[in-house]
Amino acid sequence: MIEVEKNAGLWIARIRRPEKANSLTGAMLSDLARTAEAARTKARALILTGEGQVFSAGADLEEARAGLATDPVWERLSAAIASLPCLTIAALNGTLAGGAFGMALACDLRLAVPGARFFYPVMRLGFLPQPSDPARLAALIGPARARMILMAGQKIDAGEALAWGLIDRIVPDDALVAQAMGLAADVLAADPAHAAAIKAMIRPGAA
Repeated sequence: MIEVEKNAGLWIARIRRPEKANSLTGAMLSDLARTAEAARTKARALILTGEGQVFSAGADLEEARAGLATDPVWERLSAAIASLPCLTIAALNGTLAGGAFGMALACDLRLAVPGARFFYPVMRLGFLPQPSDPARLAALIGPARARMILMAGQKIDAGEALAWGLIDRIVPDDALVAQAMGLAADVLAADPAHAAAIKAMIRPGAA
């Protein structure tokens, strides 16, 4: 259910469970985490995307009720992505919800299609968000807007997400992955150490 395409240093990891809104099972999360961990020494750019009209609805409901909602694998995945020295891009082919926020927030760049929606219903469901998600969310959009999503349960559309800084660009559905690949072009043509050094300089606290 996780397909990884590798081509000359460019890795594209695709969530392929469209019949279930790309909801994530524990096995799928482990596959994604292993992919991100392997990318540390082998990939020069990593793109995360999904198949169908939804990027991911978050945890598979049956597995969430059985404990997946609070499983450390979510944090393992987002930490692996956040620590990568290569460029990471979330190409959001549709709605981003729940725990799936973590992997997108951990990426360097986020693109989304016009019909994407964003919500993280932890208040209503009675769960805490994944440990790193609130700080990453607040760093992108500010504390008040982070509370709008996490505490007030607001669903925001792509236009509002762009205005807030949650995503970096809205692109047509049929150009999403191509535009993500285009953003990775300079990194793929560069020395990996050069790209890693620039990324390290941009990280908060690097100065």
